[in-house]
Amino acid sequence: MKKFFETIKNIFKIEELRKRLVYTFVLILIYRFGCFVVLPGIDASMLAGLQSRTQEGLVGLLNMFSGGAFGNASIFALGVMPYISASIVIQLLGVFVPYFRKLQMEGESGRKKMNQMTRWLTIVIICIQGPAYMAAIHSQIPAAAFVAVNQLGWSNFMFNIVSTIILMAGSMFVMWLGERITDRGIGNGISLIIMIGIVARLPYALLAEIQEKVATNNGGVILLIVEFVLWFFVVVAAIALVQAVRRVPVQYAKRVIGNRQYGGVRQYIPLKINAAGVMPIIFAQALMLFPLIFSRWDATRGLAATLGNYQGFWYNFIFFILIVIFTYFYTAVTVNPTMMAESMKRDGGFIPGVKPGKKTVEYLDGIMSKVTLPGSIFLGIIAILPAIAMIFGVTNAFASFYGGTSLLILVGVVLDTLQQVESYLLMRHYDGLMKTGRLSGRSGM
Repeated sequence: MKKFFETIKNIFKIEELRKRLVYTFVLILIYRFGCFVVLPGIDASMLAGLQSRTQEGLVGLLNMFSGGAFGNASIFALGVMPYISASIVIQLLGVFVPYFRKLQMEGESGRKKMNQMTRWLTIVIICIQGPAYMAAIHSQIPAAAFVAVNQLGWSNFMFNIVSTIILMAGSMFVMWLGERITDRGIGNGISLIIMIGIVARLPYALLAEIQEKVATNNGGVILLIVEFVLWFFVVVAAIALVQAVRRVPVQYAKRVIGNRQYGGVRQYIPLKINAAGVMPIIFAQALMLFPLIFSRWDATRGLAATLGNYQGFWYNFIFFILIVIFTYFYTAVTVNPTMMAESMKRDGGFIPGVKPGKKTVEYLDGIMSKVTLPGSIFLGIIAILPAIAMIFGVTNAFASFYGGTSLLILVGVVLDTLQQVESYLLMRHYDGLMKTGRLSGRSGM
């Protein structure tokens, strides 16, 4: 404990790090305040229906990512999801379209062009999601809640247009906050904003779980302790999944330029066990909403109920298989062995015992195929843990932190942010956040 407080004191001794932390904290406060600012013209006291319908499925995922703003009809309701969707589209285009692939290889200038395209595509996505969100609001809250329509005489069309513009401005402002945090704060701004939205739900989930277990006379407190112990081990497992890498040795040939010698050292390519992150879970959750279409017909209503049961065997079995498939797909899209082999060859590097060129590509592709299998299975298990927790009596709100997207994002962002803080400490010759001096398993390997 003494070392912990000493580390905190060292953090605030570094002026640049202190300023960055304060700057990040202030911008996060601004974001959280905006999550509770309701769209102008809507009565906030009549939003109970909307909030109750944004707890499960893909809509619940969007509400979680927005920190509850989605269910509050807030000016930040769309949050950073349009930007994330645009980023995914641009990233996929970088794999399939030669022009975008060329931009990826142009360095800083190419990155700036792709960022600009991502912003424009974000606006296009908001123009689609905004009216859809307003249509959902109209169907889920009473007509009396629309003060601008009932008391000011606005038409629904005019109100929806103005609200969509406000939603667009709110989403772009949240994106700007994330970029400011990345540039002048600490950590990845967009990821931090998502994480804060997830963390904001944790106290309420913990309180609800504690109240339910304490109210149970039949060993509720013991069950609560067991749940917390199991949760601890789940978090440890999630950390292991996020940090796990397969290190591929790379030898660089010696080069003499002038009077200096370059190369001749062995380095490593860290191939992540879970290179796809949380994207396979998000894709699978979106796809699992399609069986609900069959609920419209009597003949297929039973099938829709079976496939739509979040705690049922078939829903979780199909969900698990989809995650494994999407993990392989997204890893193949984001990890390019050909580009890695070309980069190594250009820099005079080679994998010991493997010929440069096609053989290196095949070797890297084989390694990624092997490490992705246990990674995808582990990711699928973590994704279905919330359903297993609910079966054993954990409340829905707290069960979402037993695994799935929320836990993986929480663990990944916290580790990345701690790594940045630790790098500042080590540069100033202070001890790191861990006794070993650095966070093992991170990019420093």
